[in-house]
Amino acid sequence: MVTPTVYLDVPPGLEGELFADEALERLARLARLIRRDEVPSDDHEDRRLRSDILVTGWGSRPLPAAAGPSDRLKLVVHSAGTIRSLVPLSLLHGVRVSQASAGMAQSVAELALYMTIARLRDLDRVDRSMTAARYWGAADFGLGRTLAETTVGVVGASRVGRAYLKLVVAAGADVLVHDPYLSERDAKEIGARPAPLDVLLEQSTVVALHAPVRQETRHMIDARRLALMPDGGLLVNTARSALIDTAALLAELRTGRLSAALDVFDEEPLPPGSEWWQLPNVLLTPHLGARTWHSRRTQGAIVVDEIRRYLAGLELRYEVRPETYDLMA
Repeated sequence: MVTPTVYLDVPPGLEGELFADEALERLARLARLIRRDEVPSDDHEDRRLRSDILVTGWGSRPLPAAAGPSDRLKLVVHSAGTIRSLVPLSLLHGVRVSQASAGMAQSVAELALYMTIARLRDLDRVDRSMTAARYWGAADFGLGRTLAETTVGVVGASRVGRAYLKLVVAAGADVLVHDPYLSERDAKEIGARPAPLDVLLEQSTVVALHAPVRQETRHMIDARRLALMPDGGLLVNTARSALIDTAALLAELRTGRLSAALDVFDEEPLPPGSEWWQLPNVLLTPHLGARTWHSRRTQGAIVVDEIRRYLAGLELRYEVRPETYDLMA
């Protein structure tokens, strides 16, 4: 029997974050392991398609629309989140695809929770003032708001969305959720009340975005919908910047009527002259939602287990099928 080959198309630094030594040892027992830095750069593209299994990650180049007759590729396992910019939908009809976004969900949800609480308590502005002016004066910052008893609207019951929902429900928030694919029964089991998007925006002090980017969700949070949010409302986005009409959000934030906490942006990294640096009512993080050791090692463990399951003829736990392709973030 021919030993299958696994091509690890991730740079050494990311490889070390994703895979503990024992995980790589497990992978090497399952298949012949080839690392990207072991292959000449001019042979890299050809090697990806001539391997039986391809492991991709952040920075991997997009794959062709279809596997050619001489290609051996049978399985792609993406060690990160969405595969939509990496794997064309047409390729799924000849190559199986799985991904490890489940390993990222808790870390991103916890960041979203932190950003929610930090902005409700104005902690980012307090920190800047204290460190810049060596100033105490707690009373001068006014009173913050507690998450308990606050109405939180969650847009998108994705893996991250569900993890965030559990956190804010456990904190005692009154929670609304909008997701056309979430049943009323499932929403209630989580502890949330389903609501149309406009109603959610009108009734929520905090709006957290966890939806995928699709034709119908691109710029779903536009000027009209931002105007529905109550004065003092907070918009939290750790999902995708394309969910928001950035120009409309900037216009609202300039007035000071709303605040925001953002981990994703139309242009990354933010250029030095970006207006985002200047706004006092915005908490910024540099797209680091999943940047935790726990997340990385869980992603790596998922990759190894999906390869094990594939080689053993078992069902993949996180397979991306053509019918679910558009639901990816």
